[in-house]
Amino acid sequence: MYKYFILIIFLSFLSCSEDKNPLPYLGNEVEIEGKIVKHTIKDFSFLDQDSSIINNTSLSKNIYIADFFFTSCPSICPKVTKEMLKIYDEFKDIKSVKLVSFTLDPKRDTPERLKLYSTNLDITNDTWLFLTGDKEQTYDLANQFFVVAMEDKEAPGGIAHSGTIVLVDKEGHVRSFADGTDPSSTPRLISDVKKLLKEYE
Repeated sequence: MYKYFILIIFLSFLSCSEDKNPLPYLGNEVEIEGKIVKHTIKDFSFLDQDSSIINNTSLSKNIYIADFFFTSCPSICPKVTKEMLKIYDEFKDIKSVKLVSFTLDPKRDTPERLKLYSTNLDITNDTWLFLTGDKEQTYDLANQFFVVAMEDKEAPGGIAHSGTIVLVDKEGHVRSFADGTDPSSTPRLISDVKKLLKEYE
């Protein structure tokens, strides 16, 4: 059922992103103290590949593109990382854009291991952050990004997860996403990043 929900959101968002209107706000709105509030990524705090603390506040000056992965993933992660590299190459010199990859295997993916991983990808600046932290918080956070992630002994690498790449604005709202296993969706996401940047001009 959850996958069908994601598909419905994706198709509705796709139809909206092809016109000249601002990108939509994805996710259900909630009422808090009588006010309607858009879906917002909740607070988090993780360590990056340089052992620096990264949280909502440190990302508040940036729009960012997020995915969930793990370095020993034998299935979809290499495909998704390849698409993230395309996005990195497009925006690596734009300070207001970050890429954020959350590991689903924090026990093994220490900052040191993530540093080696990023070095092997030839990441030369702080545009792309690889984050590790509390496992329960990570899996709960994945739901905030509409990413399916769960431990599964039958899944490759012991973790079942989707390859969704998510675009988040400076206020923490999800504005767009793409299927990281489908290279044809990456140009559209890149276009949406540029469109979102114009909202802040």
